[in-house]
Amino acid sequence: MTEYLPFSNEVDALAINPSISITKRNHELYFQYASLNFEPLSTRTALTKFENQIESDARLLGDGFQMLCQTSGTVNQLVDIGRCPDNSPSYRIYDEDAPKRFYNYLVIEQSSGFTLFGFTSCHRFAGFFELHTTSQGIDVIAFIDGEDSLPQDWQTNQLESLVVLHGDDMDSVFSQFAKMVSNHHPAKVGVSQASPIGWCSWYAYYENVDRQHVLDNVHVMEQEQEMLEWVLLDDGYQAFMGDWLSPSDKFSGGVKALIENIRSKGKKPAIWIAPFIAEAESEVFQQHPDWFLKHTDDTALKAEDVTYGGWRCTPWYILDCSNPDVLSHLTQVVKTMREEWGIELFKLDANYWGTLKGQRCRPGVTGVEAYRLGMQAINKGAGEALILGCNAPMWPSLGLVDAMRVSDDVERDAHRFEQIAKETFLRSWQHQRLWLIDPDCATLTSLPNQGTDRSSYEFHRNVLLASGGLLLSGDPLPELTPFAKETLESLVSRQKQTNNTSVFQSLMLNHSVLKLTEQRRLHCLFHYTEKGTDYTLASEYPCDWFDFWTREKLNQEPSHIHIVTLNQARESRAIVAVFSSEAY
Repeated sequence: MTEYLPFSNEVDALAINPSISITKRNHELYFQYASLNFEPLSTRTALTKFENQIESDARLLGDGFQMLCQTSGTVNQLVDIGRCPDNSPSYRIYDEDAPKRFYNYLVIEQSSGFTLFGFTSCHRFAGFFELHTTSQGIDVIAFIDGEDSLPQDWQTNQLESLVVLHGDDMDSVFSQFAKMVSNHHPAKVGVSQASPIGWCSWYAYYENVDRQHVLDNVHVMEQEQEMLEWVLLDDGYQAFMGDWLSPSDKFSGGVKALIENIRSKGKKPAIWIAPFIAEAESEVFQQHPDWFLKHTDDTALKAEDVTYGGWRCTPWYILDCSNPDVLSHLTQVVKTMREEWGIELFKLDANYWGTLKGQRCRPGVTGVEAYRLGMQAINKGAGEALILGCNAPMWPSLGLVDAMRVSDDVERDAHRFEQIAKETFLRSWQHQRLWLIDPDCATLTSLPNQGTDRSSYEFHRNVLLASGGLLLSGDPLPELTPFAKETLESLVSRQKQTNNTSVFQSLMLNHSVLKLTEQRRLHCLFHYTEKGTDYTLASEYPCDWFDFWTREKLNQEPSHIHIVTLNQARESRAIVAVFSSEAY
């Protein structure tokens, strides 16, 4: 018999799985495994259905399991925002020809306002939504990935929880959702702190970074760029992937001595590690092969066997975080870096690989659960140091990071600038609610083998201006152009004025607004097509309008509205509305 559970004025939940019981509590749906068959929980276990929810021309936003995946567009024309969808031939989280999955949450923008279907917890299982078209309309079905785990091996039959929210204002819907998520996964203390401002070595030198590169940039920070507080030593310092305490030959005297030098200059040291992977030549893999994920035949599992193999030093092997010895190892590595080296921020990369499915020493522990155990062990070692997640599984990281990369790696390229803009804007609602967002580094100076034109850099700086969040220069500081220096100073000034992110009112991502002060509002405009469009900026009070970067006044008399025309793809503007007669 069909069972409907009244959920809200707009929607009923339909029970569709006899093995799953559903209860409503505090405006959320809770699910529990209720079968006595104890069969493996499939990778596509249906929880509930919401019937006829979507208009045919509605705009959609769906998150991905991992950072590099987001989906937008319409029902009939879905658009992958990032380069690496979860079902791509590289990542292979689910089959390429399977129904499209929207992990974590699905947002629908249509005539009735905004509707959000979202999982409010992710303790053991990843949750996702699918759209199914019927003769009556388009249904939304909620699933979890049971990872083929056996219920008899579980410590609890409780699954995950979800909510359906409605509203006329997109940001208020996201705000309500974030509060409900935080009830299950309280945000870390760092989420309420100011976003770090500093320099990162990766986009200046990549894996070729050496000790002198860092010293040269710290010298510029000390002499000319005092407002940059953090120094992030990224990938390239370690002898092998997995041996994070053993420096390469490029760091004579060791990384600890370099960190001491950074601290002596009044700067805050940060470091990159990829905690869940190791290469075959590493000491940790050679000495502890039993610490790593296995195939069912007990051979070591390589990342490339089941997903993207990694970007260098492959093959990657994956630590089994259901193993208590692995957890102790992770805690000790991070604790050594914090207490003996003086690290104050850890950038954890390749986190997604910590969730890979494979044979673990503890049966019943899912990839999501193992990853969370590993992150808890890292947090134990990190103490009060900040944790930045990168290349991470999004919802499995809830409550375990202070900051989160929300976009792909930046490149000095017009199309990549546009891509990371959309990725960042679609996740900007998470800023200071779930974590501090990291839109990736400011790259404003061309390298010999990587560069673009001035207009593209201007688009990139407006993206960072609108985003807020972490602000790290990715340029070689001794080579900054005058444009890059001026831009960086203005971006830092904006961050000091307010750490908030600007708010978009639509999934079109054309116009965002940020309150700078009681008297000033920042309007950021982003245009993505070659067809010209007029954008109307409105103010409650008559005001003067100024270009943010040039400070040129754009009107003669105070007015309620200001119209801006943008004609080219990746054209953007930043305009400040000032409510008083004072100059900007």
